[in-house]
Amino acid sequence: MVYVSLSMDLSRSSKSPIDPLSDVLGVLGARVTRRTRMEAAGRWAFAFPAVDRLKFVALLRGSQWMLLPGCAPRLMCEGDVCLLGRTAYAVASHPGEIPVDGQSLYAAGCDIAHAGGDDVIGIGGTVTFSAGSADFLLDMLPTFMIVPRSSPASDAVATILALMGSEFERDMIGSEIVGARLADVLLVEAIRAYAGRVEATDIGWLGALADARIGRALRAIHDDVARPWTVAGLAGLAGMSRAGFSAEFTRRVGQPPLTYVRAWRLTLARAALTRGDGSVAGIASRIGYTSQSAFGHAFRRAFGATPKANSRSKEQ
Repeated sequence: MVYVSLSMDLSRSSKSPIDPLSDVLGVLGARVTRRTRMEAAGRWAFAFPAVDRLKFVALLRGSQWMLLPGCAPRLMCEGDVCLLGRTAYAVASHPGEIPVDGQSLYAAGCDIAHAGGDDVIGIGGTVTFSAGSADFLLDMLPTFMIVPRSSPASDAVATILALMGSEFERDMIGSEIVGARLADVLLVEAIRAYAGRVEATDIGWLGALADARIGRALRAIHDDVARPWTVAGLAGLAGMSRAGFSAEFTRRVGQPPLTYVRAWRLTLARAALTRGDGSVAGIASRIGYTSQSAFGHAFRRAFGATPKANSRSKEQ
């Protein structure tokens, strides 16, 4: 499971820095909460709506087409994995098929769907986040990320897929928890594999992480979020001029450096408050706010509610 508590994040030793992906997935409480399986043959197509989630789709057997609004149809083959953001999508035996409602396949809580045979076997996993925490990650990831079996970094993905397929066939006691853990690991390995194919020049958070200079600044922010960061300080870490760093960070990440710092601090704070990991004042201090009133103002502006309204802590 990829959950890591906020208190662990903020008190970890400086000798064991955490990478931004682990930091974000852990703090946001990302976990695969539903796993599905589809077996199909012949001609078929099933559509699924856009929702606030991250989802993986993987093929254990055969091939299928992924159909997304505004994108060319993309063929997935055995061993391929894709990650989907908020977008609507359809899976199909042929790109010309007209999709029908795919949700009806999984009515009444059923997680296994059958559509004419098992020439194609696909599995899916819906990744959910702690309440209200999805935006930080979903806003920065591409809507559609595919990891072909032929990718250099896909060996771990292939191993996990084989284990997941085997676990389903074995149908032994404990299979639910084993399958859940494998799904969590598959999520991280798929993002890793995709990130390994991202060029340092690509726009977006993963591309920024791959860039030697901007990535260095991002890692520093996540490693010490409470530090009184300045654009000049981050630019110095990146080995760039202040103006050049600010412009490049904004272009790549989609927001200015200190806006990113503030957004991550407040995301950390909301996660901690929701779990009851301390008082409002204590959490504000731990993420770098010297004034509780400044923290409260920033929190209300970001989330439309006071920190106390989000807090489960009895100590206020």
